[in-house]
Amino acid sequence: MMQTILVFGAAGDQGHSLMRQLLARGYHVRAATRDPAGFPAEFDAVAAVAADFADQPSLDRAAEGADGIIMHLPFTFDRGYAVTMGRGIAAAARRARVSRIVFHTSCVVMDEDLGLAGHDARRDIERELLASGVRCVFIRSAVFMDNIVRVWAKPAIVNHGIFAYPCKPDLRIAWISQEDIAAYMIAAYELADPAPHYLVGGPEILVGDEVAARLSTAIGRTVTFRSLHPDEFAGAMSKLVTGSAHFEPGSMYDRIAEFYRWYNAQPVSPLAVDLRPALAVLAVRPTPLLVWALAQDWTA
Repeated sequence: MMQTILVFGAAGDQGHSLMRQLLARGYHVRAATRDPAGFPAEFDAVAAVAADFADQPSLDRAAEGADGIIMHLPFTFDRGYAVTMGRGIAAAARRARVSRIVFHTSCVVMDEDLGLAGHDARRDIERELLASGVRCVFIRSAVFMDNIVRVWAKPAIVNHGIFAYPCKPDLRIAWISQEDIAAYMIAAYELADPAPHYLVGGPEILVGDEVAARLSTAIGRTVTFRSLHPDEFAGAMSKLVTGSAHFEPGSMYDRIAEFYRWYNAQPVSPLAVDLRPALAVLAVRPTPLLVWALAQDWTA
């Protein structure tokens, strides 16, 4: 009998990739969401169930009868809230006696706290999940290719031929697609004896100029890389949302910049992922950036 998988983070586009692949592999998919009535109609084969991190009984009901949990979780810079999420899911998983939890951390996670709120909050979630006693696998990933088509990056590429990103010119990144992340998560769930965590990325480790060259090929015109200071990037994001490039220390925008300040300051890039350990056991063929870029819509 095919297993039932409970998915957290189903409403976002990372969750969409995960659900599509789970359905294609024949799993019964149950999506935890605060608003089942508003769940995307395209996923009519998915059972949307009400769940809220502030309501433990709702988490317990969502997990009841599930064989496993595979999930993304909202990014947070509030470590208290991170603990609430991790602890709530851990309790529900334990009571439901699920066989395994697979959690995508949505960033590279080191083996110690760094004093970075966003990073350390992911470690808080990992610790709470491990405390459940349920077998856990953590998929720790490099930077998403899909960031390149977000509102903070794509317009400059389409309108001005500029790929602007908050990495120093020589920061090496194993850019990874969201579709590949979903594939890694499912492969880890299906593995008989997985390791506690896998660091994953794309098949190429690229600097900004190399990304721009691949975008140029995909789009058919020249794209130039512009290295943004992380604070400049955070100010641009703040302006998109608030209308002002000014942001306060400790704000969400400052916390976003904090990640890239740290990445850029390391003598060896933590984003230059060695894929060999993961690919030795996980049956995934990661997508090169050019192949991903050729599949995107660059007309709008």
